[in-house]
Amino acid sequence: MATKQHSPDSPVKHRHRPEGPQRHIVVFVFSIVLTLIAFAAVAAGGVNPTFAVILLLVMAVLQVILQMGFWMHLKDKGHMMPIIFMLGGFFIAGTCIIMSLYWVWWD
Repeated sequence: MATKQHSPDSPVKHRHRPEGPQRHIVVFVFSIVLTLIAFAAVAAGGVNPTFAVILLLVMAVLQVILQMGFWMHLKDKGHMMPIIFMLGGFFIAGTCIIMSLYWVWWD
């Protein structure tokens, strides 16, 4: 049997390789580790409250990035419109929060 050879000029279609559970398991374990770090920082009690709040916010942002990137598959091609709409929603929500804090605290 002869094997079919592809010349460098002919386009070769590559099959989509399934991602598999490896990345999802790694992201899940990383999410658990981030949660445990945040819990330990609050449960320790001896941590400076300002540092604890900053640490919790950093952990929350990392969790959001991981959840959206891997569990919602926003890292894949063709998901630019959902990303744009979510960023627009975050911008509007952030603006509303900042303006309501300004209205309550400095008025």
